[in-house]
Amino acid sequence: MIPTQTPSISTGAIQPPESVHDMFDSIAGRYDLLNHMLSAGIDRLWWSRAARAVQPILARPEAQILDLCCGTGDMTLALLKHRPSTPSTAPLFAVDFSHNMLSLGNIKFINKNVLPIEADALHLPLPSNSLDLISSAFGFRNLASYEDALAELFRVLRPGGQIAILECNQPDGVVGTLYNLYFAQILPRIGALISDASAYSYLPASVARFPRPPRMMELIHNAGFRSASWTSYTFGVAGLYQATKP
Repeated sequence: MIPTQTPSISTGAIQPPESVHDMFDSIAGRYDLLNHMLSAGIDRLWWSRAARAVQPILARPEAQILDLCCGTGDMTLALLKHRPSTPSTAPLFAVDFSHNMLSLGNIKFINKNVLPIEADALHLPLPSNSLDLISSAFGFRNLASYEDALAELFRVLRPGGQIAILECNQPDGVVGTLYNLYFAQILPRIGALISDASAYSYLPASVARFPRPPRMMELIHNAGFRSASWTSYTFGVAGLYQATKP
């Protein structure tokens, strides 16, 4: 199900959602390789750390959990490591709007307690007040509207349910200068050699456009969530947003 909304100038992805969808479909085959290589493998540590942050919810067999914008499923598998291995444990929902990404994820999900769903994050095919946790790793910034996405997450979460959004950030100072140099000059060139140059030019642009932590926490709060927080990872180049539905 492909998003049909065109992003506004201030609140969403920098390309129409159809273009973003087609781009991710086109790079799916090289997505894992490039992510691990371009992050020097640190992305695995980020997924693991984010999963540990919500371990108390993951440890509950009855908890209903959704991994949003799951891509090829690496964050989904990081969450799954903390789920009980019992016949009564609820399956973990893995949602993405890219058919090709989800198809690759399905290979990883074989014989695992994961239910993949191809769907639009702004219109989840789930009832209101039905989930205990929604995670998202490095996909939220690609959505057409952050406000609409947060409203949809708020809708499907139960009271007391939590969000855990792992996203890139553009740090300040010397780290920010080096980060910008890498993302703007080096990353697109490496991406062009192995995959799609336009996709890896889109990546730094999408990070630059994504709200900084104070603004993102404001959006989370405005959506109705409480106790919003941001935990910096690796000198602030990434971080975990958490909040609770009252």
